[in-house]
Amino acid sequence: MNPVTNMKDFGRVGLLVGGDSAERAVSLDGGVAVLTALQRQQIDVELYDGGPAVIKACMEGKVDRVFNLIHGPGGEDGAIQGALQLLHIPITGSGLLGSALSMDKVHSKYVWEQQGIKTPPFSLIRNKQEINSVLLSELIDAWGLPLFVKPAGLGSSIGISKVTKAEELPAAIELAQTYSKSVIVEPEVKGKEYFAGIVGDLVLPLIRIQTPHQFYDYSAKYESDDTQYFCPCGLPEKAESVMQELALEAFQALDCSGWGRVDFIVDSEGTPWFLEANTTPGMTSHSLVPQAAKQVGIDFDELVIRILESSMSEAT
Repeated sequence: MNPVTNMKDFGRVGLLVGGDSAERAVSLDGGVAVLTALQRQQIDVELYDGGPAVIKACMEGKVDRVFNLIHGPGGEDGAIQGALQLLHIPITGSGLLGSALSMDKVHSKYVWEQQGIKTPPFSLIRNKQEINSVLLSELIDAWGLPLFVKPAGLGSSIGISKVTKAEELPAAIELAQTYSKSVIVEPEVKGKEYFAGIVGDLVLPLIRIQTPHQFYDYSAKYESDDTQYFCPCGLPEKAESVMQELALEAFQALDCSGWGRVDFIVDSEGTPWFLEANTTPGMTSHSLVPQAAKQVGIDFDELVIRILESSMSEAT
């Protein structure tokens, strides 16, 4: 797809933010930055809080395309993508299938496992009735400690716990289940954590993070000033190139497109273990995709335009 040179070609843009997921605050924060960037480019843009608001505007003929910046359910799970598909309104980023698959960590893992893409082994807990002392003991016996407990359908590290003691496991599962009925329990993969931002077919320079927190949790991502971001990431050029190719493969295996981010850990043997794909990454001051884009000369305004261009693609 050729770059858009006339900003009027975008028509009336609905910037979709907020929603009612646990990631609402992150979306609103990024929305301010993206709105300002679009306005600097003289783009006709209107801000909408939540899916129903933008759908109403689309049905009233007020919106020609949607820049989606809702994180989590209602934005990244395929719901808004499906609704806008019915209305023939293009939207940035992945379509219905890619959004739904990447939002659901369980089915992401199923797809990756079938494709031979390494992802940590896991156990799925679907409801509270499945939690019992035998199950918890089996999980610890199988993988030892520490364990990670995650909601199956949420991002921004919300509801995730690192369990280092057996007695912490029930509370960690209960916390995760306040955000998602299905919960993943998986062993820790020891290694360095990397993030691959993707814009179109371009895989941005990898970012490696280092945090004094137990793991890269919500606070480390959005609130802490002591999280360190390394870009260049420190890998040899050839090794980084291989990891970038694998990240793009993992992204596309989930039918993701447009833009996004893939998170993975490289163990001591140099093997990458893929954790998740994000189809609507953060666009805040702490966010990784803008940091990586800057390393290849793509400033924030250009990044926003490139993301908006993904709504012009036939894939959407």
